[in-house]
Amino acid sequence: MCGIVGAVAQRDIVPVLLEGLKRLEYRGYDSCGVAVHQQGLKRSRSVSRVAELESQVAESHLTGHTGIAHTRWATHGAPATNNAHPHFSSKNDEARIAVVHNGIIENYEEMRTELTKLGYVFESQTDTEVIAHLINELYDGDLLRTVQKAVKRLHGAFAIAVFCKDEPKRVVGARLGCPLVVGIGQGENFLASDAMALAGTTDQIIYLEEGDVVDVGLSGISITDRSDHKVSRAAQTVNAYSGAIDLGPYRHYMQKEIFEQPRAIGDTLEGILSFSPDVFGASASKVFAEINAIQILACGTSYYSGITAKYWLEALSGLPTQVEIASEYRYREPAVNPNALVVVISQSGETADTLAALKYAKELGHRYSLSICNVATSAMVRETTLSYLTRAGVEIGVASTKAFTTQLVALFLLTLTLAKLKGRLDAKAEAAHLKNLRHLPAALTAVLALEPQIIGWADAFARKENALFLGRGLHYPIALEGALKLKEISYIHAEAYPAGELKHGPLALVTEDMPVVTVAPNDALIEKLKSNMQEVRARGGQLYVFADADSRIAPSDGIHVIRLPEHYGLLSPILHVVPLQLLAYHTALAKGTDVDKPRNLAKSVTVE
Repeated sequence: MCGIVGAVAQRDIVPVLLEGLKRLEYRGYDSCGVAVHQQGLKRSRSVSRVAELESQVAESHLTGHTGIAHTRWATHGAPATNNAHPHFSSKNDEARIAVVHNGIIENYEEMRTELTKLGYVFESQTDTEVIAHLINELYDGDLLRTVQKAVKRLHGAFAIAVFCKDEPKRVVGARLGCPLVVGIGQGENFLASDAMALAGTTDQIIYLEEGDVVDVGLSGISITDRSDHKVSRAAQTVNAYSGAIDLGPYRHYMQKEIFEQPRAIGDTLEGILSFSPDVFGASASKVFAEINAIQILACGTSYYSGITAKYWLEALSGLPTQVEIASEYRYREPAVNPNALVVVISQSGETADTLAALKYAKELGHRYSLSICNVATSAMVRETTLSYLTRAGVEIGVASTKAFTTQLVALFLLTLTLAKLKGRLDAKAEAAHLKNLRHLPAALTAVLALEPQIIGWADAFARKENALFLGRGLHYPIALEGALKLKEISYIHAEAYPAGELKHGPLALVTEDMPVVTVAPNDALIEKLKSNMQEVRARGGQLYVFADADSRIAPSDGIHVIRLPEHYGLLSPILHVVPLQLLAYHTALAKGTDVDKPRNLAKSVTVE
């Protein structure tokens, strides 16, 4: 969601800014723009893709040694050129201040009224434009000092990059609630909302802390904290992104990331020789000994991984487990058990609602927290007592795939670790679970081989407007995830239900035009599920069943069956979600939608 790139150099930085925007396209956006110091402030903006912006920039001969660029995901104001960043503020009819901004300014209406009275004319409907005018109004000849004053008046979450016509070799950035990094070069320095934007430009990255303001110049950078005191932040060598944007033989990043899941799960399990609390942090043994319940907070796909984990945690560890959508939890008054472990789950570790829910949980008196996250340097990892890093690698497709399955692996490890500490996992069971986990990559590879059969189903789905997904027990959240994937990227309306709920309402929707996808592992609920399937067939519904090899579900008129190679017990959800990912992908492909950048969605949701 929204991307920032900024640079100060002794060379033309427009190619660097545009390349950075291309690397941030995966986050989702609906407009983009670039501004440079070129004998004053000049800019180009587009409501198309970065490639179109690049053409505009070439036609206008935009060049400069100082500049900022942005991809915008619309919040305040429609996707339109006048709402696209960068935003300018003028002095004596000449643009003086340029700003790009991620996040939401909550008091922008109040500030807009104040600045309008001071004579500023607003050209957009955005909250961002108030930042440009506020900085212009406060400007006293020193951009750093001015930004420090301005951010103290901003309420909400933001990451900003600013430069001024009067100080041509300087960009100032600030962050509060949204990520911002600094890139260190040789005689040149950079800002970005994501280190990936700077891949190939520099591998020396500084992650700014909450409230930091950074002054970026040719010769170096200077950072002050929220109290305006100079601070030192260590640079890290970040080189993990080198192959992330290479599609290889795949048509889309989503397809590539689906097929990377065996490797991602293998990496996530690397070094796991037993179910030891130490892998969750140095104090995990002490924390796990004191907890008596689990509270999981997450959004979207991560929320579905949490629901799956609830089944595991309660059955194996015996710990009562609550799973809540973070954006709902943060606005209610829950009963608090201070001995519950708060588990937050996020691919990016910057999900605004989940971070806010974590903060709220702490304020309510929760003492223990654990993050399951794919980014070691994220705010979420830094703000929890314990953590487990999934090693999915960079996930570029907006629809999450390998992040989800690696989250499930991490949550299964947590479950078994707690079960062992509670005396509910003997040595024989531990060895069996370890064996099954190690076999997961091979088992997933066998499931991926089903792709040709799934492609055949996708052509039929592409002609539909609605779909139902059914699952029972552990596989109900997998049905939820399958429905989410289909609606995200194919725009087909899809809903998921526990199969036993059919007769309590959803059965009214079933006709011959309604495909019903059924997750049918050969578990304790298989006979119940078969009865639910007969309810669908009796109403003329078309069943598309992902069954285990030994589940004794035969294809027949109106019942289409794809068999997974083996039943995998408690780990079955990790296998069964993969064909649902492939079904969504190939249906979207058949419909011709933008698979990696679905409309209205963003990869990393860093605003409320």
